[in-house]
Amino acid sequence: MRSLTIPSLNELSAVAGQFLQLTRGTRKFAIHGKMGAGKTTFIKAVCDELGAKEVVNSPSFSIINEYQSGSGMSIYHIDLYRIRDKEELFDLGYEDYFYSNAYVFIEWPENAGELLPQDIIRVNIEEVENGGRIISIIDN
Repeated sequence: MRSLTIPSLNELSAVAGQFLQLTRGTRKFAIHGKMGAGKTTFIKAVCDELGAKEVVNSPSFSIINEYQSGSGMSIYHIDLYRIRDKEELFDLGYEDYFYSNAYVFIEWPENAGELLPQDIIRVNIEEVENGGRIISIIDN
């Protein structure tokens, strides 16, 4: 397991860049953390580092947002908070996203269970004192 510390929001961009360096070659991420831990904020920063051309917003209601990286690669930001059963994932065509060659960031991945790709990297975001965050990268 590898860890990164975000002492404040001012450091977020630098840590997002470090995250991409540490996970180079990986494009699938299951982002875990409590409500309000900063999952969406962190994903926005990583998308910015990837050169996303669009404004990155939370997909809480749309479930899936797609962006383009600076190199033209697709980035899928998926929020499964509102998914109640796996049948809903089948209806969304989850395989097209989970198993694409794009960057895939999945919030609330526990709602997908065994449907997650085997090669996905698990990332845990934990709030610490003074509003900082610890990003733990857990390889399979």
